[in-house]
Amino acid sequence: MCTVCTVAIIGGLGLSRWLHVDDSVSGVWIGAFLVSVIYYTITFFRSRKINFWGRDFLVPLIYYALVFIPLYSSKIIGHPLNRLWGIDKLVVGAFVGSLIFILSVMLYAWMKKKNGGHAHFPMEKVVVPIVSLLIVSGGFYFLTK
Repeated sequence: MCTVCTVAIIGGLGLSRWLHVDDSVSGVWIGAFLVSVIYYTITFFRSRKINFWGRDFLVPLIYYALVFIPLYSSKIIGHPLNRLWGIDKLVVGAFVGSLIFILSVMLYAWMKKKNGGHAHFPMEKVVVPIVSLLIVSGGFYFLTK
């Protein structure tokens, strides 16, 4: 994961809200952002040798709670007409976005390893995750249109 990816994800989230697209699309970018922030937090703790019981479980739990509890409390999540496959669209999007972002980072690492430890082109580390998120966002956009 890289800082440029995180900035691009924030831009994608802002753009999705500005364009008033479906909550499932915004959720994709929220989920990716959460994964990025979780990664940076755990990396920070490791670099400072801050260890506590369940750190790698508790950090993600706390971040997801800090996002979804206020959204639920303010009734942004939980509206009965805002569902996809029986689950709130924002939650579905965030779950899928988190998963796709993790898988795309793993895909980049695999591609780089297969290429002798070198990227195939400049900024590949950014392009692979962002394009993956754009593809999934497009899928949700057309699915919910």
